This record gives sequence, structure tokens and C-alpha cells, in this order.
Amino acid sequence: MQKKHILFVSYDGMTDSLGQSQVIPYIIELSKKEFKFSLISFEKETNYNKFKDTVKRLCSENNIEWHPKSYTKKPPILSTIWDIFRMYQETKTIHKKSPIDIIHCRSYQAASIGQRMQSKSNIPWLFDMRGFWADERVDGGIWKLSNPIFKFIYNFYKKKEIEFLIDAGAVISLTENGKEEILSWQHKQTTPLALRQKKLDISVIPCCVDTELFNPEKVTFDRQSELRTSLNIQADQFVLGYVGSIGTWYMLPEMLDFFQVLEKSNPTALFLFISNEGDKVKELAAQKGISQDKIRVVSCLHSQVASYISLFTASIYFIIPAYSKKASSPTKQAELMSMGIPVICNAGVGDSDLIVQKHNAGWVVDNFTEANYQLVVDAIEKSDFTEFSEISQNCKEIFALEKGAEIFEKSYVRILDQQK
Repeated sequence: MQKKHILFVSYDGMTDSLGQSQVIPYIIELSKKEFKFSLISFEKETNYNKFKDTVKRLCSENNIEWHPKSYTKKPPILSTIWDIFRMYQETKTIHKKSPIDIIHCRSYQAASIGQRMQSKSNIPWLFDMRGFWADERVDGGIWKLSNPIFKFIYNFYKKKEIEFLIDAGAVISLTENGKEEILSWQHKQTTPLALRQKKLDISVIPCCVDTELFNPEKVTFDRQSELRTSLNIQADQFVLGYVGSIGTWYMLPEMLDFFQVLEKSNPTALFLFISNEGDKVKELAAQKGISQDKIRVVSCLHSQVASYISLFTASIYFIIPAYSKKASSPTKQAELMSMGIPVICNAGVGDSDLIVQKHNAGWVVDNFTEANYQLVVDAIEKSDFTEFSEISQNCKEIFALEKGAEIFEKSYVRILDQQK
């Protein structure tokens, strides 16, 4: 049986960490099934020069045809329009060479390609929406609606968002919360009739994790001892951990405030950051009066992250609970839970808090006050941590890469069945 040709289109680069952790592994898994893949991505120069050989090797080994394009950064807006045009031209070239059965469109820029190819060539497509992108730009302060240009772009993409939902053969949401929000739009009189009448095919695939890479059983006692020695951490010290970048959404001041409450109850506690932004962390910690010997920051390769996570007693991430975050799935939650580490998170971000509560995977902060932090710290103090022994196993039910690939496969099959 001839494999179906899937064109995967992404405006993110495969040499970015996101591409290597949240795109390529899915495609590799799906390539083992009845699909062959072509892949268009837009690469940033620095990452491309550093990781292109790695990505080329992975694609070659798995019979994936990679078509990297250079990402255009300037001038703003016009550069994106230019890249979308190039994306479309490349898609047409690939289709002419080898007819495409489905276009898998990752996020909104790619969705415009799927929509146009459906109109021009009757090719079905999947809208892998990755969250409420236009609202994220506003909530994150990137698009100021007081600026008429950004307001126009926001309104344009909110209109396109509805069109994408109507036209796509299937939709992928990162969260159940995001899915329910989309379904609620169908009950609003202001929603276009075509969306209100459509039976939406929406599946939920959170940001998944390679559970073999993030496997606590693969980190030896000797490796842990080596890392503790290098970081001057005692075996019996409480280590609060954070992993990842500290950008627009992550609430570093509030996480440091939480640590100060923890430190009052547990004076030997340390805060370990696995991050490339050590200067930012240390500067803000100093401003808050946290001793520098209480802070550890390490930068490492993605392949080494699991070993450092294994040093955590508990982990933390606070994310601004904006409207757009209903559809957000933190990759770090999957990585931490896969390693069996209990998490401290805040409510109002995707399904994060619901997963923690349902699977007894840590503690949820309802609001960012010292009193609320103290409630969680008290709960931590009372815990002997044996209650969290099932976190790693439960993670596989939610975040395993194979499970995500299986849902993608079912979506592809339904789309293909519609074409018969």
C-alpha cells in the first residue's frame, strides 16, 4: 500500500528547541505508519548553522523530505507576509512534484497555506492551532491594540481564526480548556452561521514528552551525586526547581516570592534554575533580598535536562493566567511529571491545574499572595512525598509522545475518509 503524502508546514524552525522537541518526534513516530512526510520550516540563522546537521540526519534516517527556508525578521509585518508567500510557493512546488494528500498546518501562518491550497487544489488540511495565537500576541504585550496597525492585524487574524475552524478538515487544540472555549463560540449569535452549524472535529493533544529521554530510572545515583557535588547541593537539601526560559509569560518575581515563604519554613532550601537566563534570575533574587548562595543556575543541553531535573524535590512554574492561556500547554509540565517530580503551579492556565489535581501530581496556587503560598508550603511540609510515586506513570497516560502521534493519525484518517 502506497503511503499517503503529508506536507507538514511550520513557521517555527526545526533547529529551534521547539521544533526538535515538539515537531520532529511526532513526524518520526507518524512516519512509521502509513504516511510519508515533506516538511517546510522557517529557520533562524544562528540555530540553523548550529543544528542543521542534526536535523538533516534525523530527517534522512526517517525518510522525511525537509525543505528549510530562511526566516525573515525585518521589516516587521512585511517580513511575515513575504515568508507566507514563500511558504505558499514552496508548497505548490512540492505538490507538483509529488501530490499532497493532507497539509498539516502548524499554527496560523501555516493555516493560511492550507486554506488556500484547499481552495485552489482541493487538498484537505489539518489546523494544528497550538493555542489562541492572536490573543497571545495581545495578552503578551507584543501587539498593542492602541496602535491601529496592530489592531487591524489582530482583527484580521481573529476573523481568519473562525475561517480556519470552518474550512479545516480537523482541528487540534493543546488543551481541553481551549477546546471548550472554541465550542462555546458556536453558541454566540455574533459567530458566523457557518461555524455555528459546523460539527467541529477537535482533538486535544497537549505538549508531549519523550518519556524514554525523561525517565527517572535512567539517571543513576552516581550521576546525581556528581551533579550535586558540582552545584554544592547536599543530598538531604530541599531543592525547588524551575526549568526553561523566563520570558513573557513566566512570573519570576512571584516564584521568588514563593521561595521566600518556603525558605522561612525550610531554611536550608535551595532554588535551582535550569535556564540560560542566569543573570536575570540572580539580579531579581538580589533585589528581593534572597542570598546568592540560595540560588543555583545551570545551563545545559536538552539531552542533559532530565539529569538536572532529578535533583529537584519539587518544581514550580507560575504563568500569567491571561485569556489566551486557556489554550496553553506548558512543555515543562510534561517533562517534570515524566521525571516523577511534583509540581507547584497556578490555576487558570490550560489544563495544567486540573491535571495536577486529578493525578495527585503536586499543588495548585489559587492566587499570588503570601497567605496562599503558605498554604502550599504547609502542605509540602506535611508530605512525605510517597504520595507522588505514580506521577511518572500517570504522565504516560497524558503526555506520552506515542499517544499524541496516535491522535494525529486518527485525525489524518478521518480527513482522508471525508475525501472518499
